[in-house]
Parts: sequence; structure tokens; C-alpha cells
Amino acid sequence: MADHEQKAVTADASSGDMIFQPILEDGVFRFDCPPSDRDATYPSLSFINSKDRETPIMSHKAPLYTPTFECLFEKQIVKIELPSGTSFYGTGEVSGQLERTGKRVFTWNTDAWGYGPGTTSLYQSHPWVIAVLPNGEALGVLADTTQRCEIDLRKESRIQFVAPSSYPVITFGPFPSPTAVLIALSHAIGSVFMPPKWSLGYQQCRWSYDSDKRVLEIARTFREKGIPCDVIWMDIDYMDGFRCFTFDKDRFPNPKSLVDDLHQNGFKAIWMLDPGIKHEEGYFVYDSGSKSDAWIQKADGSPFVGEVWPGPCVFPDFTQSKVRSWWASLVKDFTSNGVDGIWNDMNEPAVFKAVTKTMPQSNIHRGDDELGGCQNHSYYHNVYGMLMARSTYEGMKLSNENKRPFVLTRAGFIGSQRYAATWTGDNLSNWEHLHMSISMVLQLGLSGQPLSGPDIGGFAGNATPQLFGRWMGVSAMFPFCRGHSEINTIDHEPWSFGEECEEVCRLALKRRYRLLPHIYTLFFKAHTIGTPVAMPTFFADPKDPNLRKLENSFLLGPILVYASTMPGQGLDKLDCTLPKGIWLRFDFDDSHPDLPALYLQGGSVIPLGPPHQHVGESNPSDDLTLLVALDEHGKAEGFLFEDDGDGYEFTKGGYLLTHYVAELQSSVVTVRVSKTEGLWKRPKRRMHVQLLLGEGAMLDTWGMDGEVLQIMMPSEQEVYKLVSTSEKYYKTCLENAKRIPDIEEVSGQKGVDLSRTPIELNNGYWILKVVPWIGGRIISMMHLPSGMQWLHSRVDINGYEEYSGTEYRSAGCSEEYNVIERKLGHAGEEESIMLEGDIGGGLGLQRKIYIPKNDPKVFRIDSSIVARKVGAGSGGFSRLVCLRVHPTFGLLHPTESFVSFTSIDGSKNEVWPESGEQFYEGNLLPNGEWILIDKCLGLGLVNRFNVKEVFKCLIHWGTGTVNLELWSEDRPVSNQSPLRISHEYEVIEIPKL
Repeated sequence: MADHEQKAVTADASSGDMIFQPILEDGVFRFDCPPSDRDATYPSLSFINSKDRETPIMSHKAPLYTPTFECLFEKQIVKIELPSGTSFYGTGEVSGQLERTGKRVFTWNTDAWGYGPGTTSLYQSHPWVIAVLPNGEALGVLADTTQRCEIDLRKESRIQFVAPSSYPVITFGPFPSPTAVLIALSHAIGSVFMPPKWSLGYQQCRWSYDSDKRVLEIARTFREKGIPCDVIWMDIDYMDGFRCFTFDKDRFPNPKSLVDDLHQNGFKAIWMLDPGIKHEEGYFVYDSGSKSDAWIQKADGSPFVGEVWPGPCVFPDFTQSKVRSWWASLVKDFTSNGVDGIWNDMNEPAVFKAVTKTMPQSNIHRGDDELGGCQNHSYYHNVYGMLMARSTYEGMKLSNENKRPFVLTRAGFIGSQRYAATWTGDNLSNWEHLHMSISMVLQLGLSGQPLSGPDIGGFAGNATPQLFGRWMGVSAMFPFCRGHSEINTIDHEPWSFGEECEEVCRLALKRRYRLLPHIYTLFFKAHTIGTPVAMPTFFADPKDPNLRKLENSFLLGPILVYASTMPGQGLDKLDCTLPKGIWLRFDFDDSHPDLPALYLQGGSVIPLGPPHQHVGESNPSDDLTLLVALDEHGKAEGFLFEDDGDGYEFTKGGYLLTHYVAELQSSVVTVRVSKTEGLWKRPKRRMHVQLLLGEGAMLDTWGMDGEVLQIMMPSEQEVYKLVSTSEKYYKTCLENAKRIPDIEEVSGQKGVDLSRTPIELNNGYWILKVVPWIGGRIISMMHLPSGMQWLHSRVDINGYEEYSGTEYRSAGCSEEYNVIERKLGHAGEEESIMLEGDIGGGLGLQRKIYIPKNDPKVFRIDSSIVARKVGAGSGGFSRLVCLRVHPTFGLLHPTESFVSFTSIDGSKNEVWPESGEQFYEGNLLPNGEWILIDKCLGLGLVNRFNVKEVFKCLIHWGTGTVNLELWSEDRPVSNQSPLRISHEYEVIEIPKL
């Protein structure tokens, strides 16, 4: 029956050079293992037209770099060796550093709440790398497989992909620049959908605004405070019992009336839809889906039922066109309530109470032939979110052909930009995540998805005023701009952190709205040409190696945005590294230490608009401002795209694209229209030209748009005076600005503060991060040689914890610890930290974490419960206590991970996730060590301990996690008899199976 069994590998050889064919256009090549393998590959789900990948073209070019392959254990290993000094980017939605050398990630869409810089699988999959060569040219490489793919960039100047056989590799270039590579990529996978203009305004969200009254209160406050905003979002609590396509009758009794009120005040409304459909007869979505046979099936042919927010749920099989049409019809009906946009969440798909965090790989999708036919879930997992977004997009388009759909998706695949925007998932309210948000947005843009942004202020935990204000300052320059926060945290609206932070947010968003004509024009280019919107700074000069690792600046077209992402370091303390050439600073008379610096590249003209409260206020007859920065030849150019801001008339010529040029001749700068495109007539409007001179100084003139405008240049001495005066004024503004208070803790807040900086231990083998202020926990165990983050953690829970009792999260796990000793590993010394927390009753929980200088491959933890002030009335003995070591390790491959150990009695044990929770004591206790093994990675985490100190061991398998616990005996302690557990961790290689 089913052809969902994996196709057999038919390679005639097990290794060698891959065979190439030119496809698509000059410089693009498809590589396969020996020709017989070409027939074993599946259709492309990344290409906009799968046939383009299968159709050779005539070309006189040959590839400069040929990948090699090796087929081993049904895996295809592909390697591309590139020149020394090559820099790597892309790999889609990834955390951590911008330049990816030394990193390894896995394409497996994962609900990665609270991820960190070392997390190796997030919500989206982009098996794609951009290699920037030493000479500034660039090569793009796509492993065109939907299945789990390892992207290994740990070896300098080498790209390695590992995925199930067989799949082709597509190379783009080398081309003269990274931009040229992205344009060529867009010809293969498609460009971003043209967003409605309102979706580029600021957007406010929370989990959750729990009633229509609260939604209207939020909207009203934006207008009263004069803070620009265009969209309010509704999270899952608007639903009736989390049932999709329903509304809670008490809290959202009349959604159409709510939306009408929002529209009257210039707001759009976006509503969430998840894929999990409540398994409940009588619920109209479940009944109609069952009648249409729409659900993903288990291997036995019955519908798969998994737990999500509504409880037991079934899941639409979006791999079938009939199911996509069924979903689209539901979306069409849903939009009749006035829905302006739809948010697809949980569509990895996430499943609760499952060790893999998703559905079994053995589930069956009865997919269309052009997608790959009937396959198990491992084949379609990474594209499930993209196919859901596609169906949602098509449903919105059905509802109104004259409006552009707006869909936001959490899960995606390379190519999903054709249907939806995205955001960087459930981030944390801390400075590390603020810093990472820049690189994450840029990597998505470098992977074909230009419409993205983070949850401003952080989703999980409480932001502080300075963190929130700084985050808003930089995010106001991102392509997608939305504030969002988690339930049970403090309010995270722009006015929630005091007057100083509110003013910074107001200034930041007014900046964005002034730049909207420019941002909208960049999206027109992205949609029609395939260029990115936000780009790394090195795009200004790809040959300059000093720019390739800059992570706190980026380009928005010819605008350079330079931000401070460090606490206490405002703009006035920031040294900006600028690319070569002319870069002229400008602002809107709004300079502030907590806002980014803005520079315009010489040779550029950009359009600016008025600082409206929402996009609906704008009008073609509004005054137009052109900001001009001349290059070294006294010339500049730029353009402005204008249309209705919605709909598709622009595809039929209903737009105006104006090319402006400026030129200096004989001390006169002339600004004029050089060329126009489109059927729109030029609006009758005034035009304000501002000519930048340097340090914010400018000359200006007014006239009518379309006319020739001229500015007389003063003498060099007068220019110098203007620049000098402007520079002094700028410094005075920064000095006199009302700064956001540098508060790292705010008393009386619910939730937890995540914004303080963890203490780091780093010896070249391990990077450990410790948060003394919440349980002294270790939140990061990054093993550098393997690139593996072993801990599953957020700042306030999980990671490595210790308790003082047998009860889960007993005293010790959340108290503030004092750092009583800290040693840095200088000159070969031991790197260590000693902590102690008061756990009540005169007891302290003491912990030393250290990396021995004579054995740097391991790190050790010596923990003890000690008596500090145990009263004489108790005989000098404390209450009954137990030292319980509770680390939570993340499982990258849950079904391929297990715990191995030999017991004291000599018996050998392999404990797999399906075993649930297991205790071991007495002769069954591990004999001094146990190993957490990942078969796919070929790695094992060894935990060695003193069996004289450990009385019980516990293994508990969770959702994508495992706890390997060590328990001491359960007894009172005194000054002479503390409880101790000493243990260590080391990573070893295990032969891959």
C-alpha cells in the first residue's frame, strides 16, 4: 500500500565527487551522488516550482567548487571545502553568533521555549549556508531535503551536511556579492510576499489581553499617549476553551464589534490559530474535518491524537490539497468577523506530554504526489508549519482578493516567506537575548526570509526599564516590529516602565514611522527582486574582514543602525566601527543614549514621511522629505515606491516608482526626478530636501515634488562651522537627555528578573553560565569541541539545580546565593566559583563549580549542605535534609538517546525514554558513573560521582528532556557532619550507529 517507506539508496559508489548539472540560470548548479541517485530524490518543497530543480539548462559555466559525498548507514554526508578565510552565515533561524564558523545546528522544527545561544534546533529549518569568500565574493549552498539535516560548520572553511539519503545539493555562485547570491536564491525559492503597509507599523501583543475591554483599553492608551501603533494581537485566550475558529462568549462576545471599534481608531486586529483541533464530537471544526478525512494518521491508519492547549487534539494533514482547501475555507469564514491577519502558532507541530515535543515520526501523511506522496512524519515534519501558513494565506486571499493577506508563522521552512512573516520565538527578557535578536533577524534575512523580528522586551520573564527601552530602540528599525510578553509577567507595554522609558519608546517608534516610506520601498525591492531588507554591516564592504563579525549594527538599505546591547553602555559610550567610505550621522532631533545611532551612506537618497500615529493617517499628499548624502564624487541616488498600501493593483501598474538623483556642480546641489515607473500620477505635495554635511549638520530647501530643487553649498569654512556646532549640540543632547534608570531589579513585580548578567566560566572546552540570584543554578553547559549545549534551561527554572529535600523544588532551588569566591583561569590557574545560599533553619547550601587546570576536559561540582547556625536546643543537629542534584538535560534526538551504566552488582543497563521514571539504589546503583548517549551525534555525557556519597539515582524522561539525579542520604546535619556530593561531567565520543 503505502509508499511511505524510505526509498532505497541506489548509489553505485559509497563516496566521491558529486555530479553536477546547471539549472535555473547561469551560476546555479545541482549536484547529486552518482546519476542513479538522482531518481531516488524527492520533489523540492523549497523551490517555488519544483520542476526548475529537475530541468537542466544550457550553460558554458562550470562550478568552481565541487562537493564530495559519502553514503554511510543510509545517511548522505556532503562536504564542500572552501578557501581559508571564508566566513559562514545563514542556516536560518539560529541563536548565537552571527558568523557561524564553529557552530553546528540541526534542521528539526522544535518548540524551543526559552532557548539559549547554544540551542541547536529552533522553530524553523533552513538547510542553507552563505559562504563569503576572502575576496568578498559569495557562494550559497542549499541541501534540498525536508528531513532532519545536520549543518556542521565546526571546521574552518568547510561546509558539511548530513541527512538521510538521497538529496541534491544546489549551489548559487560564486557571485560578486552576498546580495547577488540572495537574488539568485529568490529565483529558486521565491521572494517574500508583498506585505500590506499597515503590517510594517508597530504591533502590540500579549499572552493574553483577556477581554475585549482590555484590548480597547490598550488601544485607547496608545492614542492618548501619542505612541504610534497599528495592530493589536489576540492570543489563544480569545477562544472558547482554546478551540480554533471560536470566540469566548463572555470575554469576546462580539468580535466584529470589537474589530469595528479598533478600525475606527486606526488599529488592525490579528488573531491566533493553532493546528491542534480539539478531539470533540459536536465541535464543528472537528466534525467537518472528520467528515473530510482531514487528520494525520498513526501507522495503523487511525487519527493521531495528541495533547495541546485544548486537551486531546487531532491535526490537519496539510500535505493534502483537499485538506488545505478545507482549512482555507474555514479561514475565509473566520475573516468575516473582521479579522485583518492570522497568527499560526504551535505549528512545528508542538505536542505536549511527548518526549520529542512533537508527534511520532511513524505518523502518516497522505501527501500530494507533487510534494512527495504518502510519507511518514519524519519527511514532512519540517514543512508542516510552512504548509499550514500556505493554507492560511490562501484562505485569507479567498476572503478578499483585493487585500493582501498577513500571516505570521512560528514554524517554517526555507521558502515559507512566500506566505508568511515570522518572529524569533519564545525568547527571554535579558541582555543576551537583546544582543542575539540582531543576529537572528539578519540570519533569517540571509536565508530568504526578510520579514522577521523578535518579541520586543523578551517573551519570558520581566524586562527592566533600561532593557525594554534599549530593545525598543533597536527593534523599531527591524523589518517586523512587535512587542509580546508571557502570561504571569509584568505588563510590557511601552508605558509600563516609567516616564523615561515611555519617552524613549515614543521616540523610537516615531523614528520608525518617519522611515516607513523607505522601509516599504525596501520591501517592494525584496518582493520584486529578492534583495534583503535588514543586512549585516559587512554587506557595505564584503571584502573587509573587520566587518564580518559585527553583531550590534546592521544595514537598513543604505542606513547603518548602530545599537548598544550592553547594560549601562549607552550610545554616548559606544565606539562605532563604520565601513569604508562616507557615512553621515543623522537623527530627527531625537538623539538619546538609549537609542541607536543612524548613519546614511554617501551616494544615497532616502524618502521620509511625517511621524503619524498609524499608517492609516498617511496620505499621498503628505509632505515628502528626501534625505541626501553625497558620495566622494558629489552624487547620490535613491527611489521611492508608492501604491495603495494594500491590494494588488501594483501588479497591474497601479503604483509610482520615482528615481531621485542629486549632484553637486559649481557649489550647487541639484535634486531632481531622473526616472519614473508605474501608472500613478505624482501627487501634488511639497518636498523638503535635507542635505547631510556631517555630524548631523544639514542644509535644506523646500519645493514641490517633481520640480528641480537646488541648494547652494557654503564655503568649506562655513561647512566646518555648521558641522562643529551640530556636533556640540549632539553631545549636549546626549548629556542632558532624561536617561532611563539603570535598574536591574524592580521590587514588587510578579514573575522573575531575567535581565541580570550570568557569571561565565570558560576554559576553551566548556562555557558554563551561572545565575547566583536564582538558586545559584547553572543555565548553560556548552561543550565547545562538539558545539553541544547539554542543558535544557531558562534563567528561573531547569538547567542545573540543587535541592535540600526529597521534594521537587524544595529549599535551595530559588534562593539568592552569594558568591563567596571567584577565580579566573589566568596563566593556567583553576577557573572556579564558590556559591552559598541560605536555605533556612541555620543551614547553607554550598556549591563549588570548577574546571581543573590539570584536566580541562571535565568540570566538577562539589556541593554540600552545611550547618551555620543550628541551635544548641536541637542538640546541634538540623532538620532532616537530603542533598538532591537535579540537572535537566536537553535531548536533541529524543528517540535516539538513552542512559547507559553498569550497576554496582555488575549488571549492564540501557534506559530509554519509554521507561518513564526509574529509581536506582543499593546494588542497582550505577557504579560511580552513568552516560547520557545521543546515537545520532555519536556523543556521550559522562557523569562520574562518589558512590559513598550517593544513595539514590533517579532518571526522569520529560518532553525533550531527561533528569539524571543524584540523591544523598536523608538525615540531619551538624557542624561536624555535612552532607556532600562531589561529581564531574565530561563529553566523550561514541561510535555512531
